[in-house]
Amino acid sequence: MAAIVTLKGVTVTFPGAESPIFSGIDFSVNKGEFVIVVGTSGAGKSTLLRVVAGLLEPTAGEVHRAIEENDRRRASAMVFQEAHLMPWRTVHDNVALGLEGLNLSEDESERRIADALALVRLSEYGTRWPHELSGGQRQRIGLARALAVEPELLLMDEPFSALDAITRQALQDELLSIWAATGKSILFVTHDIDEAIYLGDRVYLLGGSPARIVDSFANDASRPRQRGSADATALATRIKDNLSGIHDHGGGI
Repeated sequence: MAAIVTLKGVTVTFPGAESPIFSGIDFSVNKGEFVIVVGTSGAGKSTLLRVVAGLLEPTAGEVHRAIEENDRRRASAMVFQEAHLMPWRTVHDNVALGLEGLNLSEDESERRIADALALVRLSEYGTRWPHELSGGQRQRIGLARALAVEPELLLMDEPFSALDAITRQALQDELLSIWAATGKSILFVTHDIDEAIYLGDRVYLLGGSPARIVDSFANDASRPRQRGSADATALATRIKDNLSGIHDHGGGI
């Protein structure tokens, strides 16, 4: 598979900081692939997404993007931990927000909004207001807003971490269905090892101080996957052992 984003030796140091937040990052996302970056708070996961999105220039290293952007679509779109819906806009108008500035006819905009709401199974919610939605529904609208701009790469910043366990698992399954239906490339960051194993084709482990990619794991388990399977447990143990090794050597993440 061809890589749509490749990072080579990427380092980010914030102005005034004594050391980089991460250094020498090498990884790629292939077309149609579901890639996970796992690490705990402070490891630079959100900053890494901003670099991939082109919102932050690295201090050193190279970012190669084989993604075409034009006036009708975005190259990538971000889904955050909080949906950040505007309370004065209906669900329909929140989804439409990302389309502003694109060269689309009104009919095309309406089609995209309808398609995105259908993908997240909230077609009947267009006239509702954000305060009328549950936490899980708000996150689905945030995902619909990202899908409406028809990105080739979907960037997801711990989008389910604030949800209860049952809602979280349901949205993981919905995301996998959307991924299968759309063929999007996804880069998903999380601190949850079980979530990483359930969702990802490849898992990169971000750790150390400054952070770096300390290991990567191919996840060849067939889909649909079973939570808590022997394969999942074995892979989770490998990842946890790596995390423990980083901590034991003074590179807390």
